[in-house]
Amino acid sequence: MMDISFLKDNGVNVDKSLELFGDMNTYNSTVGDFLVGASEKVPKLIKYKNDKDLSNYSIYAHSIKADARYFGFTKLEEIAFNHEQKSKEGDLYFIQSDFDNLINEVDRMTKVVKEYLEEDSKEDEKEEEKSESTGVVYDNKTILVVDDSNIIRNFVSRIFKDEYTVGVAKDGQEAIDIIEANKDNDQIKAILLDLNMPKVDGFAVLEHMKEKDLFTKIPVSIISGDSSKETIDKAFKYGIVDMLGKPFNDKDVKRVVERTIQFNTMDA
Repeated sequence: MMDISFLKDNGVNVDKSLELFGDMNTYNSTVGDFLVGASEKVPKLIKYKNDKDLSNYSIYAHSIKADARYFGFTKLEEIAFNHEQKSKEGDLYFIQSDFDNLINEVDRMTKVVKEYLEEDSKEDEKEEEKSESTGVVYDNKTILVVDDSNIIRNFVSRIFKDEYTVGVAKDGQEAIDIIEANKDNDQIKAILLDLNMPKVDGFAVLEHMKEKDLFTKIPVSIISGDSSKETIDKAFKYGIVDMLGKPFNDKDVKRVVERTIQFNTMDA
């Protein structure tokens, strides 16, 4: 199908989304990633709701909110934002009473995307998401993207696939494993690091790099949806190069990556 009017009729703010993706070809090649993300994140939301673990619940609500924002799913973004905020406040009653509202909107947008793409699934995209938690060793110049969102990982990969190997890590522990495996070579030219991730967050990665004195060898820039002064100040206490707020577009990413790589070569 790929009919823009179909998206707009279903409440998708296509114009806002194109501020990120630039054109419909990029949007069309990326929107299927939403299906993969939803299939991974909804079971996590259910688990953490049932476990009354609102700290981890807020991380996945935030991730769904970010995905919805990128694709112009305005209603889902608003609902997920409310769940993120209420979970941070410890409001379990709201989470439980409004949970069906969130899941129903995720399901609705899943159906919209499938109909738009005329697909029943996006299994091929899952093949792109290879775990590197064992600490793969790179033999080509590499940009490492550390983010729990498959949309962000794939978006950055598409931008740089013709210039660099793009390594991916879904959480901080995967990133630490990869960093350790490559700390004695010069192949990781830049790391783009999210801060708000499940299991091991971005600050744990920064702390690891500080302890190992790796910032001058492997330069890091932050990509984050948290633009609070507290978070920014805390991040810049480490030896990071730059900080890029979400949502961002391809020009923003290219600018930050170029600056990060230049930092790595200034003293070469």
